Amino acid sequence: MVINTNGKRKTAKARATLKEDGNGKVRVNNRPLSAWTRTTKLRIQEPLKIAGELTEDVDIKVKVNGGGIQSQAEAVRMAIARALAEHSDGSELREKYLEYDRHMLVEDYRRTETRKPSQSSKGARHKQQKSYR
Repeated sequence: MVINTNGKRKTAKARATLKEDGNGKVRVNNRPLSAWTRTTKLRIQEPLKIAGELTEDVDIKVKVNGGGIQSQAEAVRMAIARALAEHSDGSELREKYLEYDRHMLVEDYRRTETRKPSQSSKGARHKQQKSYR
């Protein structure tokens, strides 16, 4: 059985494929999880640690692109958590994820604010400097 899920954070998009009858391998962009930096690797491993023994008999492959390193790690984390929650068939693991951190399963809807017309290109609310003298 194969389960396909996705995860998004800002502009980073991750697609996870979970295959049963594996041996617990997790690969991100065809590289092992150990290739990531320490902090991002710990962030990605959170759903695996919460799931516990469930991850020992599945293989997970994740493709991620867009965004920065941290956003990619968050997107991968979400995709893995969604795949494991769907694989477990029970709401028990899903509730564990929601209790630990809601953003493991639910997308963060915030986006960057658009720049307003007749303002400088520095940001959405940046105004021209005004001189009184």
